[in-house]
Amino acid sequence: MSLLDAPIWHDAGTWIVLGVSLLFIVVGIAMHHVIRKVLRAPPPTDKPSED
Repeated sequence: MSLLDAPIWHDAGTWIVLGVSLLFIVVGIAMHHVIRKVLRAPPPTDKPSED
């Protein structure tokens, strides 16, 4: 019996856990890129209004 024929790969819970883990990794990478883009942007030049 090879590793790919193991019963764990035929369980729906395994695929759910792997899918959720992959989703967290993809969202984390996307957030990382967005945060870096925001931090690298130049600061705004307009002054805030003082009421």
